[in-house]
Amino acid sequence: MIHDVQRGWAGLAAPAARYLATMLALNLVWEAAQLPLYTLWAEGTPDEIAFAVLHCTGGDAMIAAAALTVAILLTQSWRWPRQGRGSVLVVATLIGLGYTVFSEWLNVDLRQSWTYTAAMPRLPPWGTGLAPFLQWLLLPPLAMLVALPPARPFTR
Repeated sequence: MIHDVQRGWAGLAAPAARYLATMLALNLVWEAAQLPLYTLWAEGTPDEIAFAVLHCTGGDAMIAAAALTVAILLTQSWRWPRQGRGSVLVVATLIGLGYTVFSEWLNVDLRQSWTYTAAMPRLPPWGTGLAPFLQWLLLPPLAMLVALPPARPFTR
């Protein structure tokens, strides 16, 4: 049993690294593209804007890593991505979405750390911005598709 788990964890490293590297690249592009939906775009200095993009992309990478790890643990998909790819993807996406809804509510409404422009569509019931919601709905499946080879039946 312990040997199977050790072999499973070792087999996770390369696919997880490819997935996370892809998530990092996709989130960097997404963060830059959605900037006009935040007041920082019009009010911030170039240095503040660059810092925000890098800071948010780093945060996205941490969310993606934590979501993937928790998803693998919750689904017990020790042979991911060869087995359990769908369940890991669903759980990781839901974790990312859940954290995003919470974080946007906390930082926009309570802390007022950042502000949406009028152009940002907001989703009920907490007023989460549509762009960050779509980011965590769309990017994990896209990263999984891009970074990982097609699933093959598992053989011993």
